Amino acid sequence: MYRVLINRDTLNYLATLTEKSKRLINRRLEVLKEDPYPGRADKKKLHLPGYDLFRMHVSRSYTIFYRIEEQEKTVKILDIMTLEEAHKRYGRL
Repeated sequence: MYRVLINRDTLNYLATLTEKSKRLINRRLEVLKEDPYPGRADKKKLHLPGYDLFRMHVSRSYTIFYRIEEQEKTVKILDIMTLEEAHKRYGRL
């Protein structure tokens, strides 16, 4: 099992969401605890210069961006944003 760490800015963003959105995202974060690696269509490895980044879609509404620290068995949540914002910021990765 992996430990999930969420940065402060992302926690602040989560606090602004509706209860339904929080519940959906929290369910997906629980999935990452069990298996953060891609294998289903909702998780994907993004190859960026210098390191690997992963993304997970949440209910066609949000995208979670994260890194996996295998040695520490840790998943670091770097950002959560709407799907629309993710496409504006990063294109269709």
